[in-house]
Amino acid sequence: MNPIPNPLLKALEERKAAHTLRQLSMERYAIDFYSNDYIGLAKNTTVRTKAQAILEQYSPQNGSTGSRLLSGNYPLIREAETYLASFHAGERGLIFNSGYDANVGIFSAIPQRGDVVLYDQYIHASIRDGLQLNRAQHFKFKHNSLEDLQAKLKRFSPSATTLYIATEAVFSMDGDTPDLPAMVALAQQYGAYIIIDEAHSVGVFGEKGAGLCQALGIAQDIFLRLITFGKGIGAHGAIVLAQAEVIDYLVNFARSFIYTTAAAPESIATLMASYVLLPELKERGYLHENIAFFREKAKVLSQEKGLHFIDSTSAIQGLIIPDSQRVKEMAARLQQRGMGVKPILSPTVPKGEERLRICLHSYNTKEEIELLFQVISEA
Repeated sequence: MNPIPNPLLKALEERKAAHTLRQLSMERYAIDFYSNDYIGLAKNTTVRTKAQAILEQYSPQNGSTGSRLLSGNYPLIREAETYLASFHAGERGLIFNSGYDANVGIFSAIPQRGDVVLYDQYIHASIRDGLQLNRAQHFKFKHNSLEDLQAKLKRFSPSATTLYIATEAVFSMDGDTPDLPAMVALAQQYGAYIIIDEAHSVGVFGEKGAGLCQALGIAQDIFLRLITFGKGIGAHGAIVLAQAEVIDYLVNFARSFIYTTAAAPESIATLMASYVLLPELKERGYLHENIAFFREKAKVLSQEKGLHFIDSTSAIQGLIIPDSQRVKEMAARLQQRGMGVKPILSPTVPKGEERLRICLHSYNTKEEIELLFQVISEA
């Protein structure tokens, strides 16, 4: 066997030296502060029972057997798209196998030569990867800065064939939210089209957990929304919501949709079962109680210790510890006390913005949250 190429070995050694080498782990913790299962649907036994009943009703097969354009377009997945488009107040929906696949498909296929995409500097890596595959120009604007966004809209609107704005409803590493109504107003002023990734807002925000765009009453003003199922919904996959012609376009030109096997019926049945339960879940209220409790504790500890907690009203909270080794040591202290908290290192976040990413859930107790702050304070 040939030796491993030196550039690969060098890259690994550089990560090791910088204390940023990623490794897979099977370790589980008694207290969950690290999963995206915000309202406990991934652990909900009723979801499993309902999913089995849906599967028996709709699908006689185990696998999808092929891509959607060949043999994989079975009745349950079509039913799910129709149901979810209605639930999320969208004209049409198209299911992708993951949020990553969806973002790569959207941003590689939709922007054309001569178009300009303006994206938040903290946008998800999947969107950046999609942008690298198209022929449009793309420029970042400062995180959640309407002023910088407007300056760039003003700069590029005279020359761009089409202007797109890409942002997230809740940012995955900071947990914060842009001023979406004001962004809609800017987009309308400059004739731009907004694309919003709602991965971390669905299940958490809105009367029925439908996400921030519907909670704010702006769903109809958004060109395209992405709803992913692997966070608050406790399932897997994603759906793109847009006008019928946009969905038809993606079916024809989004390569990450065209050239992949469709999601298995079991996955779609689990998704549908979660959505059946979603509107009436009391757990969403419990989650927001925990968020309020955490924020109050964080405010006090910040004043006492001078710590930098990111201001967030979502389930994602962050404590900035700007050093890879220090943040890993803090995470290790918490893990030794049975708490699942993960350090987030560069290049996932910019160097100097390393942090503990703390995910809150409906099933976390006040005692667990108090223990978290106790260990942080002691350290």
